[in-house]
Amino acid sequence: MQEFVEFVVKGLVDNPEAVQVTPVERGGMTLYEVRVAPADAGKIIGRRGMTINAIRALLQAGSAKKGLRCQMDLVEDGAR
Repeated sequence: MQEFVEFVVKGLVDNPEAVQVTPVERGGMTLYEVRVAPADAGKIIGRRGMTINAIRALLQAGSAKKGLRCQMDLVEDGAR
């Protein structure tokens, strides 16, 4: 599922080299922490969060089909 998240996010941003997807295991669930360049954060979030919510829905549907529980969060680092 990590490859799916990377593929989708890299396709949306202007700077795909800056995309980092880190899986974190939490209580039987995998949380994918996505980091992008600060200028690309808005492209991932979308208008009123529509884009990120669509990615999350696809991730949840795909992972459920495989019997997994996955979520995604956009991590905004202020130090970048």
